[in-house]
Amino acid sequence: MLRVGLTGGLGSGKSTAARLFAQCGAYVLQADEIARDLMQPGEAVYNSIVQHFGQGVVLPDGQLDRAELARIAFAEGRVEELNAIVHPATIAEQAAITDEIAEEDPVAVVIVESALIFETKHGLPQSGETTQPWRTRFDCIILVTAEDNTKIERYLERIAEGKPLSEERKAELTAEARRRLSQQMTDEQKAELSDFILTNDGPLSELEEQVEELWPVLRYAAANTP
Repeated sequence: MLRVGLTGGLGSGKSTAARLFAQCGAYVLQADEIARDLMQPGEAVYNSIVQHFGQGVVLPDGQLDRAELARIAFAEGRVEELNAIVHPATIAEQAAITDEIAEEDPVAVVIVESALIFETKHGLPQSGETTQPWRTRFDCIILVTAEDNTKIERYLERIAEGKPLSEERKAELTAEARRRLSQQMTDEQKAELSDFILTNDGPLSELEEQVEELWPVLRYAAANTP
Protein backbone atom coordinates (compact mmCIF):
# COMPACT_ATOMS: atom_id res chain seq x y z
CA MET A 1 0.00 0.00 0.00
CA LEU A 2 1.08 3.57 -0.64
CA ARG A 3 0.05 6.44 1.67
CA VAL A 4 0.02 9.68 -0.30
CA GLY A 5 -0.45 13.21 0.97
CA LEU A 6 -2.00 15.56 -1.60
CA THR A 7 -1.70 19.21 -0.70
CA GLY A 8 -1.83 22.72 -2.12
CA GLY A 9 -2.87 26.19 -1.13
CA LEU A 10 -6.33 27.73 -1.24
CA GLY A 11 -7.70 27.51 -4.79
CA SER A 12 -4.77 25.48 -6.12
CA GLY A 13 -7.05 22.78 -7.50
CA LYS A 14 -6.05 19.95 -5.18
CA SER A 15 -9.66 18.75 -4.97
CA THR A 16 -9.78 18.52 -8.75
CA ALA A 17 -6.52 16.55 -8.73
CA ALA A 18 -7.94 14.28 -6.03
CA ARG A 19 -11.00 13.62 -8.17
CA LEU A 20 -8.80 12.71 -11.13
CA PHE A 21 -6.76 10.30 -9.02
CA ALA A 22 -9.98 8.75 -7.73
CA GLN A 23 -11.04 8.16 -11.32
CA CYS A 24 -7.74 6.33 -11.85
CA GLY A 25 -8.52 4.03 -8.92
CA ALA A 26 -7.06 5.73 -5.86
CA TYR A 27 -8.83 5.72 -2.52
CA VAL A 28 -9.23 9.42 -1.67
CA LEU A 29 -9.82 10.75 1.83
CA GLN A 30 -10.67 14.44 2.15
CA ALA A 31 -9.45 15.98 5.38
CA ASP A 32 -12.09 18.72 5.24
CA GLU A 33 -14.89 16.19 4.82
CA ILE A 34 -13.65 14.08 7.73
CA ALA A 35 -13.34 17.21 9.88
CA ARG A 36 -16.89 18.27 8.99
CA ASP A 37 -18.21 14.89 10.13
CA LEU A 38 -16.35 15.23 13.43
CA MET A 39 -17.80 18.71 13.91
CA GLN A 40 -21.40 17.51 13.90
CA PRO A 41 -23.53 17.89 17.05
CA GLY A 42 -22.86 15.12 19.54
CA GLU A 43 -19.29 14.52 18.41
CA ALA A 44 -16.44 15.11 20.85
CA VAL A 45 -14.82 17.65 18.51
CA TYR A 46 -18.09 19.61 18.31
CA ASN A 47 -18.39 19.70 22.08
CA SER A 48 -14.79 20.88 22.48
CA ILE A 49 -15.27 23.68 19.94
CA VAL A 50 -18.40 24.98 21.64
CA GLN A 51 -16.78 24.79 25.04
CA HIS A 52 -13.70 26.68 23.82
CA PHE A 53 -15.29 29.30 21.55
CA GLY A 54 -18.68 29.71 23.21
CA GLN A 55 -22.32 29.50 22.16
CA GLY A 56 -21.79 32.30 19.65
CA VAL A 57 -20.51 29.73 17.14
CA VAL A 58 -23.71 27.66 17.35
CA LEU A 59 -26.66 28.23 15.00
CA PRO A 60 -30.29 28.01 16.19
CA ASP A 61 -30.56 24.48 14.74
CA GLY A 62 -27.59 23.33 16.81
CA GLN A 63 -25.12 23.15 13.93
CA LEU A 64 -21.84 25.03 14.12
CA ASP A 65 -21.85 28.45 12.48
CA ARG A 66 -18.91 27.70 10.20
CA ALA A 67 -18.80 31.23 8.80
CA GLU A 68 -18.53 32.74 12.28
CA LEU A 69 -16.01 30.12 13.32
CA ALA A 70 -13.91 30.92 10.25
CA ARG A 71 -14.15 34.64 10.98
CA ILE A 72 -12.94 34.13 14.54
CA ALA A 73 -10.16 31.80 13.43
CA PHE A 74 -8.75 33.91 10.61
CA ALA A 75 -9.75 37.50 11.39
CA GLU A 76 -8.95 37.25 15.10
CA GLY A 77 -5.82 35.14 14.66
CA ARG A 78 -7.17 32.10 16.52
CA VAL A 79 -6.57 29.49 13.82
CA GLU A 80 -4.22 27.43 15.95
CA GLU A 81 -6.77 27.26 18.76
CA LEU A 82 -9.25 25.70 16.33
CA ASN A 83 -6.62 23.47 14.73
CA ALA A 84 -5.57 22.14 18.14
CA ILE A 85 -9.09 20.79 18.56
CA VAL A 86 -9.84 19.56 15.04
CA HIS A 87 -6.52 18.32 13.62
CA PRO A 88 -5.62 15.55 16.10
CA ALA A 89 -9.02 13.89 15.76
CA THR A 90 -9.06 14.30 11.98
CA ILE A 91 -5.58 12.82 11.55
CA ALA A 92 -6.44 9.91 13.84
CA GLU A 93 -9.57 9.18 11.78
CA GLN A 94 -7.55 9.31 8.55
CA ALA A 95 -5.13 6.75 9.96
CA ALA A 96 -7.96 4.46 11.08
CA ILE A 97 -9.64 4.56 7.65
CA THR A 98 -6.31 3.97 5.91
CA ASP A 99 -5.67 0.90 8.06
CA GLU A 100 -9.09 -0.47 7.12
CA ILE A 101 -8.38 0.03 3.41
CA ALA A 102 -4.98 -1.67 3.76
CA GLU A 103 -6.61 -4.77 5.19
CA GLU A 104 -9.00 -4.99 2.24
CA ASP A 105 -6.53 -3.95 -0.48
CA PRO A 106 -2.83 -4.40 0.37
CA VAL A 107 -1.69 -2.68 -2.87
CA ALA A 108 -4.03 0.30 -2.59
CA VAL A 109 -3.01 3.89 -3.27
CA VAL A 110 -4.58 5.91 -0.46
CA ILE A 111 -4.54 9.67 -1.02
CA VAL A 112 -5.30 12.12 1.79
CA GLU A 113 -6.25 15.52 0.41
CA SER A 114 -5.34 18.22 2.93
CA ALA A 115 -4.32 21.88 2.68
CA LEU A 116 -2.23 21.80 5.85
CA ILE A 117 -0.06 18.70 5.68
CA PHE A 118 3.10 20.70 6.29
CA GLU A 119 1.62 23.43 8.48
CA THR A 120 -0.22 21.43 11.09
CA LYS A 121 1.41 21.19 14.51
CA HIS A 122 -1.08 18.65 15.79
CA GLY A 123 -1.73 14.96 15.53
CA LEU A 124 1.95 14.15 15.20
CA PRO A 125 3.74 11.13 16.71
CA GLN A 126 4.29 11.45 20.43
CA SER A 127 7.68 9.74 20.39
CA GLY A 128 10.77 10.25 18.27
CA GLU A 129 12.22 13.37 16.73
CA THR A 130 12.01 14.22 13.04
CA THR A 131 12.34 17.41 11.03
CA GLN A 132 9.69 16.12 8.63
CA PRO A 133 6.99 14.60 10.86
CA TRP A 134 4.54 14.15 7.99
CA ARG A 135 6.86 11.40 6.72
CA THR A 136 5.53 9.20 9.49
CA ARG A 137 2.04 9.59 8.01
CA PHE A 138 2.81 9.50 4.28
CA ASP A 139 5.12 7.63 1.94
CA CYS A 140 5.15 10.52 -0.52
CA ILE A 141 3.73 14.01 -0.95
CA ILE A 142 2.12 15.50 -4.07
CA LEU A 143 1.87 19.29 -4.29
CA VAL A 144 -0.59 21.08 -6.57
CA THR A 145 0.58 24.59 -7.45
CA ALA A 146 -0.92 27.66 -9.09
CA GLU A 147 -0.28 31.39 -9.22
CA ASP A 148 -1.82 33.32 -6.34
CA ASN A 149 -4.07 35.36 -8.65
CA THR A 150 -5.38 32.13 -10.15
CA LYS A 151 -6.00 30.71 -6.70
CA ILE A 152 -7.98 33.79 -5.68
CA GLU A 153 -10.06 33.72 -8.88
CA ARG A 154 -10.96 30.08 -8.22
CA TYR A 155 -11.84 30.86 -4.61
CA LEU A 156 -14.20 33.63 -5.74
CA GLU A 157 -15.81 31.33 -8.31
CA ARG A 158 -16.34 28.64 -5.69
CA ILE A 159 -17.98 31.05 -3.26
CA ALA A 160 -20.11 32.69 -5.96
CA GLU A 161 -21.51 29.32 -7.16
CA GLY A 162 -22.32 30.82 -10.55
CA LYS A 163 -24.01 33.92 -9.15
CA PRO A 164 -22.67 37.47 -9.73
CA LEU A 165 -20.79 39.10 -6.85
CA SER A 166 -21.01 42.78 -6.02
CA GLU A 167 -17.74 44.70 -6.16
CA GLU A 168 -17.91 45.16 -2.40
CA ARG A 169 -18.39 41.45 -1.80
CA LYS A 170 -15.66 40.59 -4.29
CA ALA A 171 -13.23 42.91 -2.53
CA GLU A 172 -14.16 41.39 0.83
CA LEU A 173 -13.63 37.83 -0.41
CA THR A 174 -10.38 38.73 -2.15
CA ALA A 175 -9.03 40.18 1.10
CA GLU A 176 -10.13 37.03 2.92
CA ALA A 177 -8.40 34.81 0.35
CA ARG A 178 -5.17 36.79 0.62
CA ARG A 179 -5.34 36.59 4.39
CA ARG A 180 -5.72 32.83 4.29
CA LEU A 181 -2.92 32.42 1.77
CA SER A 182 -0.63 34.54 3.92
CA GLN A 183 -1.15 32.09 6.79
CA GLN A 184 -0.08 29.14 4.66
CA MET A 185 3.38 28.20 3.43
CA THR A 186 4.21 29.38 -0.07
CA ASP A 187 4.29 26.97 -2.99
CA GLU A 188 8.04 27.46 -3.19
CA GLN A 189 8.46 26.35 0.43
CA LYS A 190 6.16 23.37 -0.03
CA ALA A 191 7.84 22.33 -3.28
CA GLU A 192 11.13 21.79 -1.45
CA LEU A 193 9.39 19.28 0.82
CA SER A 194 7.32 17.49 -1.82
CA ASP A 195 8.08 14.42 -3.94
CA PHE A 196 5.89 15.29 -6.93
CA ILE A 197 4.55 18.62 -8.20
CA LEU A 198 1.47 19.16 -10.37
CA THR A 199 1.26 22.59 -12.01
CA ASN A 200 -2.33 23.77 -12.33
CA ASP A 201 -2.24 27.19 -13.98
CA GLY A 202 -3.64 26.09 -17.31
CA PRO A 203 -6.69 24.21 -18.63
CA LEU A 204 -8.00 21.06 -16.98
CA SER A 205 -6.54 18.92 -19.77
CA GLU A 206 -3.01 19.83 -18.65
CA LEU A 207 -3.71 18.68 -15.10
CA GLU A 208 -5.31 15.49 -16.43
CA GLU A 209 -2.15 14.71 -18.41
CA GLN A 210 0.05 15.16 -15.35
CA VAL A 211 -2.16 12.90 -13.23
CA GLU A 212 -2.19 10.23 -15.95
CA GLU A 213 1.61 10.32 -16.10
CA LEU A 214 2.01 10.09 -12.34
CA TRP A 215 -0.59 7.40 -11.67
CA PRO A 216 1.50 4.42 -12.93
CA VAL A 217 4.38 5.61 -10.74
CA LEU A 218 2.12 5.56 -7.69
CA ARG A 219 0.67 2.18 -8.58
CA TYR A 220 4.14 0.68 -8.96
CA ALA A 221 5.22 2.13 -5.62
CA ALA A 222 2.07 0.78 -3.93
CA ALA A 223 2.78 -2.72 -5.20
CA ASN A 224 6.39 -2.55 -3.98
CA THR A 225 6.04 -0.75 -0.66
CA PRO A 226 6.26 -3.10 2.36
